[in-house]
Amino acid sequence: MPWIAYIVHFIAAAFLTNGIRHFVNGVSGRPFRIPFAQGAKLGSPIANVVWGWANFLIAFLLFANVYIGTPGDTIFVAAGMLVTGILLARIFEGDAI
Repeated sequence: MPWIAYIVHFIAAAFLTNGIRHFVNGVSGRPFRIPFAQGAKLGSPIANVVWGWANFLIAFLLFANVYIGTPGDTIFVAAGMLVTGILLARIFEGDAI
């Protein structure tokens, strides 16, 4: 593997790690800070799901040196993850402490 692949994988891991905290807080119905919220305001659970999903997508695209599956497979998995995350955020939003 060329040395540049190690750097790309390191950056992908950073996006993956960042996505986890946003996605988990979002599907748990908890507001959490997001970069595009003004000031020190917390982003809504749905915004955190979307932001976490976007981080996952970037990580996947950086990790995908060898593509497995078809583009349709990837689109449906990504869409299913996003829709399920948003639904869970809406369900648990009122239960957050």
